[in-house]
Amino acid sequence: MGKEQRGFSSSLGAIMAAAGGAIGLGNIWRYPYMLGENGGGAFLLANMFFVLAFGIPLIMSEFVIGRRSQSNVVGAYRKLGKKKGWTIIGYFSLISALLIYAFYSVVSGWTLNYIVLACTNKLSGLSPEQVTETFTTFTTGTFWPVFYQLLFLIMTALVITFGVQKGIEKVSKVLMPMLFLLLLFMCIRSLTLPAAKQGLHFIFHPDFSKLKMSGVLDALGQSFFSLSIGVGAMVTYGSYTSKEDSIFKTSTWIAVCDLLVAVAAGVVIFPAVFSFGMDPASGPELVYVVLPNVFNSMPAGTLFAVIFFVLLSIAALTSTISLQEILVAYTVEERQWNRRKSSIISMLVIFAVGIFCTLSFGPLSNFKIFGFTIFDLFDHVTASYLLPIGTLAMTIFLGWFYPKAEVKDEITNGGALKGNLFELYYFILRYAAPIALVIIIVSGIVE
Repeated sequence: MGKEQRGFSSSLGAIMAAAGGAIGLGNIWRYPYMLGENGGGAFLLANMFFVLAFGIPLIMSEFVIGRRSQSNVVGAYRKLGKKKGWTIIGYFSLISALLIYAFYSVVSGWTLNYIVLACTNKLSGLSPEQVTETFTTFTTGTFWPVFYQLLFLIMTALVITFGVQKGIEKVSKVLMPMLFLLLLFMCIRSLTLPAAKQGLHFIFHPDFSKLKMSGVLDALGQSFFSLSIGVGAMVTYGSYTSKEDSIFKTSTWIAVCDLLVAVAAGVVIFPAVFSFGMDPASGPELVYVVLPNVFNSMPAGTLFAVIFFVLLSIAALTSTISLQEILVAYTVEERQWNRRKSSIISMLVIFAVGIFCTLSFGPLSNFKIFGFTIFDLFDHVTASYLLPIGTLAMTIFLGWFYPKAEVKDEITNGGALKGNLFELYYFILRYAAPIALVIIIVSGIVE
């Protein structure tokens, strides 16, 4: 990975890749069922506020660290911190990325299976009970869930192997427009369904009586999770970003795209859910159990099922690319491995860990740690502890120990850009964001 090939070739490429890293299953799989469980519109407003108030400043902060250091997530803290102790934040990010990718690859594999099921017409004509049985039979199996998980890992590693410009940037420039076009097509179709108005009312009409404090905390946590804050992706991608690009504009684009995709996913799903009498609060099974029933109930349902699960797999792939790149950038720069070796070994390590997450739905379903299956444990530990703790440490480092003048210098591109909102950003970095992160951590402990 030569110095001249290290960065993205264009501002558009940087935005597409970074937005792809943020947009993923968290937007299309996780966000809709959390919206459904927390009463709809009020949750949407709360999450939107947190993304704009905290998400943009924290993405900016990670971009500052990455671009200022021109290094991977561990090297960044070593260079800027000038003391070895700060590198623990980078290692924290590496562990988070590994564990998130381990369970993320499980659900990503499910998307490939459902593309095959939809393309071979094996979801059409099934009763609701048979759809549920299909999902349960697959996820509790041994061979096929592992096979599709490994297939998705190989797809991701192939992209990573080609490097930043020829792999990540090139693929992102294709996949992200495709994702938006498919999502727009699905939105238009959903809005023609009988109960589209009811579904839109559920999404956009805030009923704060349905939003409990746990829902507010979910909205706060989702804002960090969906933007990949704390995992090191934005530090890594920030290090590939040109010194001429505006960190504020890039971060804003990422956050806005993330919100648009999440809201659009709701527009796709909830009019359909209400049109065919399904439960909007169906939880994590909303996409894989409820939606196939919906597709079975509409004209040309098989076609729309194929489009939706292709859409879901694209979102998953752009995220897994960013997760693996965190690990690859570290081993290439800190361990001097070549990119191909790093891609293969990191893929195998993720698979060796992730296979236990896959099997926790079947053969290992009775094996529990603190009452959690392995999959649920990884999900809970990363979302409730590792990501918020890592992000909290980042805000403390950048807001309290790294020189303020250098932060401003990086954000304003050496004074070339206006920094009118810098003091507001710096207040959020030092005070507001850390308080929000402490709340997430404490609530996780209490829960």
